[in-house]
Amino acid sequence: MRSSTPEDLSGRCERCYLPTALCLCADVPVIPTRTELLIIRHNKESQKSTNTARIAALALPRCHIVSYGAPGAPFDASVLDTPDTWLLFPDAPEAEGPPPKRLVVIDGSWAQARRMVQRVPALRRLPGLRLPPPAPDTRRLRKPPHPDGMSTLEAMAGALARLEGEELAKPLLTLHELMIERVLASRGRLGWENYL
Repeated sequence: MRSSTPEDLSGRCERCYLPTALCLCADVPVIPTRTELLIIRHNKESQKSTNTARIAALALPRCHIVSYGAPGAPFDASVLDTPDTWLLFPDAPEAEGPPPKRLVVIDGSWAQARRMVQRVPALRRLPGLRLPPPAPDTRRLRKPPHPDGMSTLEAMAGALARLEGEELAKPLLTLHELMIERVLASRGRLGWENYL
């Protein structure tokens, strides 16, 4: 059985982790945002070729990823101390008032994300931003455990649409679709010839 996590990057792009013939880096748009984005990514997600947070960070100059759960490396919650910071999470208390300067995004499986929020008290104190559930026919690389689930890239696009307008989010959603196509092609579920 082939793993979706590259143990080494032989034959893969070092930025997007897709096979070099399917690399999507040349198609990644640069999307300037007013909002700073901080992704807290579970360590187990960092090497997965299906990790959409990596792709979002390539497109968003004001996006930064920090790791959570690496062995021997406790999470430094001081990264959450910036004033006017909200949390993108379904269970967070809904924020009111003007849009935040910074948005924290949790990246991991649903179980990982819930545990991260439970184990970091500073996350639970942040005002929240909630999104409506995605359309039921939305294409997926991984099946979410509940109907409200979505990839990190989709969630970030939804949050930016709400905070800065639909037009800003459209290139991120297009990038998400392109990533799905390329990953499926790498798994032999779409023809490689379309990309050669």
